[in-house]
Amino acid sequence: MYHIYCDENRPEMIGQDRPVDRYSVLGGVWIDKSNIRKIKKDIQRLRVKHNLFGEIKWKNVSPSKVEFYLDLINIFFENKAIRFRCIVIDSAKVNLQKYHDSDQELGFYKFYYQLIFHWLDWNKEYSIFLDYKKNKERDRLSTLDNVLNRASLAYVENVQAIESKQSVLIQLVDVLMGAVGYKFNGYETSSAKLAVISRIEEHIGHVLKPTIKNQSKFNVFKINL
Repeated sequence: MYHIYCDENRPEMIGQDRPVDRYSVLGGVWIDKSNIRKIKKDIQRLRVKHNLFGEIKWKNVSPSKVEFYLDLINIFFENKAIRFRCIVIDSAKVNLQKYHDSDQELGFYKFYYQLIFHWLDWNKEYSIFLDYKKNKERDRLSTLDNVLNRASLAYVENVQAIESKQSVLIQLVDVLMGAVGYKFNGYETSSAKLAVISRIEEHIGHVLKPTIKNQSKFNVFKINL
């Protein structure tokens, strides 16, 4: 059984003609269920080391907390049981009227499908956890579950929403995905955030950019719309 923990960055920008940030990002970490306890313990030890017990979020990266976030990046890359994938969306190029029935929420979940589907392995079982958001349509998660099961040879046991405050792994996604969004949107105002991005680039061996599909540890899919 594998767990997938997902989060999103600037989803409200999808389909806007003049978005504040050009790129929206959806991301997730894939982890074998048997390894979840270990990585949670590793992150808890890191909290104690740095005396940092609040919610882990990209927006909280600051000079006073940067050493914690640099160590968090190290933990992610040193643990072979966890991997990250994100989809980068050029928000202004999304044609909601033509392809998504003028429904921004529908388009949002179609991009979640694109994020998850291509990394579902044949004959493997998955539980998927999305950061909670209020939807207009109550069946969005059950529909995503059904479509993933019909389209793949994997078995998706469930797709459910949980509060990010309850999941340190969704919080980890927020940091990794936040770094990608910061880079793609051309921000350079925070030395602490740039240091975290540099640490990621040290581990992957190149600047943050779109990767090939089979890049398995840190995969960045910039969708061609």
